[in-house]
Amino acid sequence: MRAVVQRVLESKVEVDNEIIGSINEGLCILLGVGEEDSKDDVDYLVDKIVNLRVFDDKEGKMNLSAKDLDKEILIVSQFTLFGDCRSGRRPGYSQAASPEKAEKLYNYFINKVKETGLDYAHGEFKAYMNLTLNNDGPVTLLLDSKKEF
Repeated sequence: MRAVVQRVLESKVEVDNEIIGSINEGLCILLGVGEEDSKDDVDYLVDKIVNLRVFDDKEGKMNLSAKDLDKEILIVSQFTLFGDCRSGRRPGYSQAASPEKAEKLYNYFINKVKETGLDYAHGEFKAYMNLTLNNDGPVTLLLDSKKEF
């Protein structure tokens, strides 16, 4: 499972010009599910993300987490995170999970974030979405549950 985690001042996701999810200060997560992923990958990433120390403390050092500061989370499915661009000009998606499997793990991810007690919003699985965000810093991190990078 792969995630692009961005610290944001605000973020929103729209489907058919209608806002279906929005947050204020917090983290925007683009989430890609791989064919080899399981609930263990979700559990690892949710714990890692909500406890990442990416927010400034009083001294201006990134030392506090979303959980520490009760920040908001926006979750957006993004199968293209498994696009393999190493050869040719068109990304291959053979490592991405099937839509059925990906949707189950995406929903499980949302429920695990809900269990943290943080306010959250999310996109719509398999929908064409417009994502708007105001990146804070900018701070952008790449996470992989298999720790490949």
